[in-house]
Amino acid sequence: MSRDYDGKVAIVHDWFPVISGAERVVEQFNLLYPQAGIYSLFDFLTDAQRAEILGDKAIHTSNLNRLPGVSKYYRSLILPCTQAIERFDLSSYDLVVSSSAALAKGVITGPNQLHVAYVHSPARYAWDLTHEYIDNMSGTFGGVKRAIAHSMMHRFRKWDARTPNLVDQFVANSDFIRRRIWKIYRREAEVVYPPVNVADFVPSEEPKEDFFLFASRLVPYKRAPMVVEAFNRRPDLKLVVVGGGPELDRVRSLAGPNVEVRGHVSFAELQRLMQKARAFVFAALEDFGIAPVEAQACGTPVIALGKGGTAETVIPLGSSGASGVLYGEQTLEALLAAIDTFVAEGASISSEDCRANAERFSIEAFRQNFRNTVSRAFANHG
Repeated sequence: MSRDYDGKVAIVHDWFPVISGAERVVEQFNLLYPQAGIYSLFDFLTDAQRAEILGDKAIHTSNLNRLPGVSKYYRSLILPCTQAIERFDLSSYDLVVSSSAALAKGVITGPNQLHVAYVHSPARYAWDLTHEYIDNMSGTFGGVKRAIAHSMMHRFRKWDARTPNLVDQFVANSDFIRRRIWKIYRREAEVVYPPVNVADFVPSEEPKEDFFLFASRLVPYKRAPMVVEAFNRRPDLKLVVVGGGPELDRVRSLAGPNVEVRGHVSFAELQRLMQKARAFVFAALEDFGIAPVEAQACGTPVIALGKGGTAETVIPLGSSGASGVLYGEQTLEALLAAIDTFVAEGASISSEDCRANAERFSIEAFRQNFRNTVSRAFANHG
């Protein structure tokens, strides 16, 4: 793999609690810039996990990482984190690449350094969803907690609103996030979609089976109960639900006889289910959404909300190269209508078109697009 830049590079990531989509982006940054130093506020990975994405590199962490039991409450340290991210001394690096959903873009850089900030999303809990997050606080001291949380978020927003001055080039992981960056920070951003390992998700030579698939972590914003209720109302259609999480018991209690709730499954079984499903059902409002792209890579159409990232990763029925059905509102009625549309017209969607669309979001495409963005940023930076 060729690189455009071999100087001194620092990669800064908010935190490493587990390996998920954001950490896979950092993995690719590390492959693009193998000479880079890695910085993060917190590192809770096992040695095996760290080696999987970073090889033999250590992660330079903040002093907060040494607090007792901090892995259980690190997200509550939002204000101390704003100070900790500024304490990283990156003055010896020429290029700083931050991977930020909240804090990493706030590292301090000088005029002779290029700072490229890859933004997964501006912090939702501080901006457009702050009331939703805070209003969900409950318990005996719920009112006190909410008052403290509002005060903390006000202070965080003041800090966050200053951080764009430290960034030379913003990069958004979708056009949806590009618009949010403009709304909150009044800065333009280039769009580079995150890497999806489409090589691990390929169509099967065997025929499809007669079931729909919902695969996701079962947390409230994924709207699994709504999907289950939709299929409860279509008892002639079978739904398989895959995933664990806090809503697993609720989903099981709601499931009708045509809904099979499997819970957690192996990676190999997830691949098989994605290959065999008639369609992959997705109900979340996501910044990007990797799972629908993986399903399309398996040659499987997607039924998804036509807002957020899936509006960009699914080509709607009626368009050339269609790869799924999009619905306009995050409601049961809209989802039911989309399911009915797919049953009536989905046979016109080809496995080949689904696969071709997914390949736009491959690891190779990410590497090339990000490399080109950094080259342009260097040219503009002089």
